[in-house]
Amino acid sequence: MILFWTLGALLAAAALAIAARPLWRRRVAGAVSREALNAAVYRDQLRELDAELASGALAQADSERTRQEIERRVLEDFSREEAKGGQGGNRFVAYAALAVPLLALAVYFAVGNPGALAPQQDDEVTRQQVEEMVARLAARLKENPDDVQGWKMLGRSYSVMGRFGEAAEAYAQAARRAPRDAQVLADFADALAMAQGRNLAGDPEKLLVRALEIDPANLKALALAGTAAFDRGDFAVAASFWQRMLPLVPADSEDASTIRENVAQAQARAGIAPAPAAPKAAPRAKLAGTVSLSPGLKARAAPDDVVFIFARASEGPPMPLAVLRKRVRDLPASFALDDSMAMAPSLRLSAFPRVVVGARVSKSGSATPQPGDLQGASAVVANDAAGVKVTIDAVVGEKPARP
Repeated sequence: MILFWTLGALLAAAALAIAARPLWRRRVAGAVSREALNAAVYRDQLRELDAELASGALAQADSERTRQEIERRVLEDFSREEAKGGQGGNRFVAYAALAVPLLALAVYFAVGNPGALAPQQDDEVTRQQVEEMVARLAARLKENPDDVQGWKMLGRSYSVMGRFGEAAEAYAQAARRAPRDAQVLADFADALAMAQGRNLAGDPEKLLVRALEIDPANLKALALAGTAAFDRGDFAVAASFWQRMLPLVPADSEDASTIRENVAQAQARAGIAPAPAAPKAAPRAKLAGTVSLSPGLKARAAPDDVVFIFARASEGPPMPLAVLRKRVRDLPASFALDDSMAMAPSLRLSAFPRVVVGARVSKSGSATPQPGDLQGASAVVANDAAGVKVTIDAVVGEKPARP
């Protein structure tokens, strides 16, 4: 308990310094109840599995496969809050502002006493089981080192447990095998920075540069890159990185509000005058339409999967000219893309008369296409077209079925 209270005090001081307590309070209550419920379900499943194996109703090989699947789900649930920082979800608004509360919750579950909040649950057993599962996952990866998803999961699990040096090593293994996975690079940078005393200078920042070259819309990489710039006193660059996050979160969300506050603070430190209020007139180019998911692919998408809606020049640079982020549960959804959603000042929708609108369901939360993602695209349209229809009807990495 001494370790818990020491870490808790340090994390609480940091959280107070960045004034993130309202968001932290809302997340704790929901996370505790979900943890307790999921832990009970998984414990029951493991007990039933052991009973079936002992009775001879289940073969040893089948039991092991089922146990590994249960353990995979446990570790995913255990690390989900930390993983949301990047994938997508990436709900990072600023590195310090959200990483500290999430880490506090993770440390609490790792070394504290959640039973005080849910006394009916045997959380001591749950923690021990999670630690054993992490150890077994690490052992399996020594035998099967090419399992990229396994290394990602191990990195997330170590991060939640506060073992950042080991998390960085796990992400390094994943990055060697998936060098074009922007989310892995962002997670690697995060863990490495935590391992070296919350310092993003040096190798962590180099990893973030690579991540943003691959995926300019990666929320976690943008947040961390902005924080790195802020920490070294490059406030204008920090504001620029954080501004690029705004089109990727709902405009009326608390995330957007916090991002705008961070941008304003960085601009003030840089001596940049606040931008004048934008005129009410519509942007020079506004592209509108609807995105829907093909009925044949609905079973392959979860309601919380991220959907990226973007416009690219029909002839020109491959980088998106405007990006909008939604969820599968929002589909079918109307969209409107304009210059305010540009990922770079020099690449705006209004500068390219002919564009293609694409939409992709990202299973990983990354804007970079991954095998298994679902995607669709429109025909070539004008950059101010209305009524554009996009149907997500193809799977990345799979050949379309012949009629």
